[in-house]
Amino acid sequence: MDLLPALAIGAALVAVTTVAGLAWRAAQGRAVRGSGERVRPGELGLAADGFGTGATLLQFSTEFCSRCPAAARLLGAIADDEAGTRHVEVDLTHRADLAARFRISQTPTTLLLDADGAVRARIGGAPRAEVVRARLDDILGRNHVGAH
Repeated sequence: MDLLPALAIGAALVAVTTVAGLAWRAAQGRAVRGSGERVRPGELGLAADGFGTGATLLQFSTEFCSRCPAAARLLGAIADDEAGTRHVEVDLTHRADLAARFRISQTPTTLLLDADGAVRARIGGAPRAEVVRARLDDILGRNHVGAH
């Protein structure tokens, strides 16, 4: 292979990889509409009253996730600030059944549940406080300004 075509192919691969990486990074921490499926505390190994009365921030983590502890602190602080809201963390390390059931392909992944346990939003990757608060306002029926 000649040098010029090889350099052009190499440069194209670097460009495509960079664009894909930037797109992936931009999608991290953004909330997408939830499926609406209902989650029950029992299927996660929790007591019947394991969810919040207004909303639940359900975080899926693994033992080896480097961003999960910071996500847990953020979600815990947000839940502490909101009456009727609870943060629940589920370790998927030994629960592949839950990873398959909730289609978890990365950790942390956070599901925002309403009072009935219906999935109202899903956040892949490290959650952003403003995004979580805006979606929580939606779930709790409050007006908000800001995050998208």
